[in-house]
Amino acid sequence: MRLAYVTLQGRGRTDALIAAVAERLQAEGLRLAGTVQSNIERPYRRKCDMDLRILPDGPIVRISEDRGDLARGCTLDSGALEQSVAEVQLRLPGSDLLIVNKFGKREAEGKGLVPVIGDALELEIPLLVGVNGLNLAAFLAFAGDLAVALPTDISSVVEWCRHSVVAKTDRCMGALI
Repeated sequence: MRLAYVTLQGRGRTDALIAAVAERLQAEGLRLAGTVQSNIERPYRRKCDMDLRILPDGPIVRISEDRGDLARGCTLDSGALEQSVAEVQLRLPGSDLLIVNKFGKREAEGKGLVPVIGDALELEIPLLVGVNGLNLAAFLAFAGDLAVALPTDISSVVEWCRHSVVAKTDRCMGALI
Protein backbone atom coordinates (compact mmCIF):
# COMPACT_ATOMS: atom_id res chain seq x y z
CA MET A 1 0.00 0.00 0.00
CA ARG A 2 1.24 3.43 -0.91
CA LEU A 3 0.13 6.49 1.06
CA ALA A 4 1.97 9.80 0.92
CA TYR A 5 1.22 13.28 2.15
CA VAL A 6 2.39 16.81 1.58
CA THR A 7 2.06 19.79 3.85
CA LEU A 8 3.09 23.37 3.21
CA GLN A 9 2.87 26.43 5.41
CA GLY A 10 0.78 29.31 4.10
CA ARG A 11 -2.86 29.62 3.13
CA GLY A 12 -3.67 27.76 -0.07
CA ARG A 13 -0.12 26.56 -0.79
CA THR A 14 -0.87 22.86 -0.28
CA ASP A 15 -4.00 23.22 -2.45
CA ALA A 16 -1.94 24.83 -5.22
CA LEU A 17 0.67 22.05 -5.09
CA ILE A 18 -1.96 19.30 -5.17
CA ALA A 19 -3.73 21.00 -8.11
CA ALA A 20 -0.47 21.30 -10.09
CA VAL A 21 0.38 17.65 -9.45
CA ALA A 22 -3.11 16.52 -10.54
CA GLU A 23 -2.90 18.60 -13.71
CA ARG A 24 0.46 17.12 -14.65
CA LEU A 25 -0.60 13.54 -13.93
CA GLN A 26 -3.82 13.91 -15.92
CA ALA A 27 -1.83 15.31 -18.85
CA GLU A 28 0.29 12.13 -18.69
CA GLY A 29 -2.83 9.98 -18.92
CA LEU A 30 -3.15 8.71 -15.36
CA ARG A 31 -6.70 7.91 -14.25
CA LEU A 32 -7.28 10.03 -11.17
CA ALA A 33 -10.01 10.03 -8.57
CA GLY A 34 -10.31 12.51 -5.75
CA THR A 35 -10.52 16.23 -5.13
CA VAL A 36 -8.63 19.41 -5.92
CA GLN A 37 -9.52 22.60 -4.06
CA SER A 38 -9.58 26.17 -5.34
CA ASN A 39 -9.79 29.07 -2.92
CA ILE A 40 -11.44 32.16 -4.34
CA GLU A 41 -10.66 35.34 -2.46
CA ARG A 42 -13.55 37.73 -1.98
CA PRO A 43 -12.97 41.48 -1.79
CA TYR A 44 -13.50 42.89 1.68
CA ARG A 45 -13.98 39.45 3.21
CA ARG A 46 -11.70 37.53 5.56
CA LYS A 47 -12.97 34.16 4.37
CA CYS A 48 -12.54 32.83 0.85
CA ASP A 49 -14.95 30.67 -1.11
CA MET A 50 -13.82 27.05 -1.34
CA ASP A 51 -14.56 25.00 -4.45
CA LEU A 52 -13.75 21.31 -4.95
CA ARG A 53 -13.20 19.91 -8.42
CA ILE A 54 -14.02 16.23 -8.44
CA LEU A 55 -11.37 14.35 -10.41
CA PRO A 56 -11.01 13.56 -13.19
CA ASP A 57 -13.48 15.88 -14.92
CA GLY A 58 -15.79 17.57 -12.45
CA PRO A 59 -18.24 18.65 -11.28
CA ILE A 60 -17.07 21.61 -9.23
CA VAL A 61 -18.80 21.82 -5.86
CA ARG A 62 -18.79 24.89 -3.60
CA ILE A 63 -18.04 23.51 -0.14
CA SER A 64 -18.16 26.80 1.75
CA GLU A 65 -21.14 28.74 3.00
CA ASP A 66 -21.31 32.51 2.69
CA ARG A 67 -22.17 33.47 6.24
CA GLY A 68 -21.32 37.15 5.80
CA ASP A 69 -18.26 39.24 6.45
CA LEU A 70 -18.54 39.12 10.21
CA ALA A 71 -18.74 35.31 10.36
CA ARG A 72 -16.26 33.61 12.61
CA GLY A 73 -15.19 30.00 12.62
CA CYS A 74 -15.62 27.31 10.02
CA THR A 75 -17.66 28.04 6.90
CA LEU A 76 -17.53 24.48 5.56
CA ASP A 77 -20.81 23.27 4.07
CA SER A 78 -20.88 19.70 5.38
CA GLY A 79 -23.68 18.67 3.00
CA ALA A 80 -21.69 19.84 -0.02
CA LEU A 81 -18.64 17.98 1.27
CA GLU A 82 -20.66 14.78 1.63
CA GLN A 83 -21.98 15.25 -1.93
CA SER A 84 -18.36 15.47 -3.07
CA VAL A 85 -17.45 12.32 -1.14
CA ALA A 86 -20.23 10.42 -2.93
CA GLU A 87 -18.96 11.66 -6.32
CA VAL A 88 -15.40 10.55 -5.52
CA GLN A 89 -16.63 7.16 -4.30
CA LEU A 90 -18.26 6.53 -7.70
CA ARG A 91 -15.00 7.29 -9.54
CA LEU A 92 -12.62 5.31 -7.32
CA PRO A 93 -12.87 1.86 -8.95
CA GLY A 94 -10.48 1.63 -11.89
CA SER A 95 -8.48 4.70 -10.95
CA ASP A 96 -4.69 4.70 -10.83
CA LEU A 97 -4.38 7.15 -7.95
CA LEU A 98 -6.56 8.83 -5.34
CA ILE A 99 -5.81 12.47 -4.56
CA VAL A 100 -7.33 13.97 -1.42
CA ASN A 101 -6.77 17.71 -1.38
CA LYS A 102 -6.98 17.97 2.38
CA PHE A 103 -7.12 15.77 5.44
CA GLY A 104 -9.07 18.44 7.30
CA LYS A 105 -11.22 18.83 10.36
CA ARG A 106 -13.95 16.47 9.11
CA GLU A 107 -11.41 13.77 8.26
CA ALA A 108 -9.77 14.20 11.67
CA GLU A 109 -13.22 13.42 13.10
CA GLY A 110 -13.39 10.24 10.97
CA LYS A 111 -15.79 11.77 8.44
CA GLY A 112 -15.40 13.49 5.08
CA LEU A 113 -13.18 11.53 2.71
CA VAL A 114 -12.05 8.97 5.32
CA PRO A 115 -14.30 6.17 3.93
CA VAL A 116 -12.90 6.75 0.43
CA ILE A 117 -9.34 6.69 1.78
CA GLY A 118 -10.14 3.38 3.47
CA ASP A 119 -11.58 1.96 0.26
CA ALA A 120 -8.51 3.06 -1.72
CA LEU A 121 -6.21 1.37 0.80
CA GLU A 122 -8.29 -1.80 0.57
CA LEU A 123 -8.16 -1.69 -3.25
CA GLU A 124 -4.40 -0.96 -3.09
CA ILE A 125 -4.84 2.30 -4.99
CA PRO A 126 -1.97 4.69 -4.18
CA LEU A 127 -2.99 7.86 -2.33
CA LEU A 128 -1.68 11.40 -2.21
CA VAL A 129 -3.10 13.51 0.62
CA GLY A 130 -2.69 17.18 1.44
CA VAL A 131 -2.50 17.82 5.18
CA ASN A 132 -2.55 21.16 6.96
CA GLY A 133 -0.53 21.71 10.10
CA LEU A 134 -3.60 21.80 12.34
CA ASN A 135 -4.56 18.25 11.39
CA LEU A 136 -1.14 16.65 10.89
CA ALA A 137 -1.16 14.84 14.25
CA ALA A 138 -4.65 13.44 13.56
CA PHE A 139 -3.57 12.33 10.08
CA LEU A 140 -0.46 10.58 11.40
CA ALA A 141 -2.55 8.84 14.08
CA PHE A 142 -4.99 7.74 11.36
CA ALA A 143 -2.34 6.60 8.86
CA GLY A 144 0.07 5.00 11.30
CA ASP A 145 3.23 3.73 9.66
CA LEU A 146 1.60 3.62 6.20
CA ALA A 147 2.22 7.30 5.46
CA VAL A 148 5.35 8.83 4.01
CA ALA A 149 6.04 12.57 3.95
CA LEU A 150 7.01 13.87 0.52
CA PRO A 151 9.21 16.82 -0.37
CA THR A 152 7.11 19.83 -1.29
CA ASP A 153 8.21 20.36 -4.87
CA ILE A 154 5.98 19.36 -7.76
CA SER A 155 8.57 17.17 -9.50
CA SER A 156 9.21 15.01 -6.43
CA VAL A 157 5.50 14.54 -5.76
CA VAL A 158 4.76 13.68 -9.40
CA GLU A 159 7.64 11.20 -9.44
CA TRP A 160 6.35 9.50 -6.26
CA CYS A 161 2.88 9.22 -7.84
CA ARG A 162 4.26 7.77 -11.08
CA HIS A 163 6.41 5.27 -9.19
CA SER A 164 3.48 4.22 -6.98
CA VAL A 165 1.20 3.62 -9.96
CA VAL A 166 3.89 1.59 -11.76
CA ALA A 167 4.55 -0.43 -8.59
CA LYS A 168 0.82 -1.18 -8.25
CA THR A 169 0.64 -2.24 -11.91
CA ASP A 170 3.66 -4.49 -11.46
CA ARG A 171 2.11 -6.12 -8.38
CA CYS A 172 -1.15 -6.72 -10.26
CA MET A 173 0.66 -8.17 -13.27
CA GLY A 174 2.71 -10.43 -10.99
CA ALA A 175 -0.49 -11.75 -9.44
CA LEU A 176 -1.78 -12.70 -12.88
CA ILE A 177 1.32 -14.69 -13.84
